[in-house]
Amino acid sequence: MAKGIVIREAHFPGRAPIEAYGNGGFRFADMSHRGSLLCLPSGIHGWEPADPLALTAADFDKLFAEADKVEILLVGTGRDLRPLPAALRAALKRAGISADPMSTGAAVRTYNVLLAEDRAVAAALIAVD
Repeated sequence: MAKGIVIREAHFPGRAPIEAYGNGGFRFADMSHRGSLLCLPSGIHGWEPADPLALTAADFDKLFAEADKVEILLVGTGRDLRPLPAALRAALKRAGISADPMSTGAAVRTYNVLLAEDRAVAAALIAVD
């Protein structure tokens, strides 16, 4: 008997530069993804923070699970730079992760450079239209 459509968690099991962004999504590894992304050492994950305007430590559970492999977290906060909430900054500091918020475009460009340098980088990228 045929099954219906199976929706799986969005995950690319590898590291890849971001080829393009905008229109509510991203292109990487000859694929496209609609929505935000969390780029970790374990791969690129679809990411849906509870409130993109008020990020919390809970939005970064997958990152904290891999904290020993990450030194720098680039946070693409959308079109404009928004500071990270103090509680999130403190949680990242406790995990030994340096966080740099910036616009999503700047975060994509910086992520690609650091990835090419084989740095211990992760990125949380909020999609922009």
